[in-house]
Amino acid sequence: MGRRRGIMSDQLKVELAKELGFYDVVQEEGWGGIKARDAGNMVKRAIEIAQERLAGENNNG
Repeated sequence: MGRRRGIMSDQLKVELAKELGFYDVVQEEGWGGIKARDAGNMVKRAIEIAQERLAGENNNG
């Protein structure tokens, strides 16, 4: 079975890692080196950002 293509852009992942404070781990060990909790927090934050953007579009539409 092949790997799934990521939904988040690399740029977004880097921004989130910096915001959440574990980008140093990514630089040293790659994405495989982050904790499951950090990955979960990254997804949670990405969802929050998406919801904020959708709410903004709905208010402006």
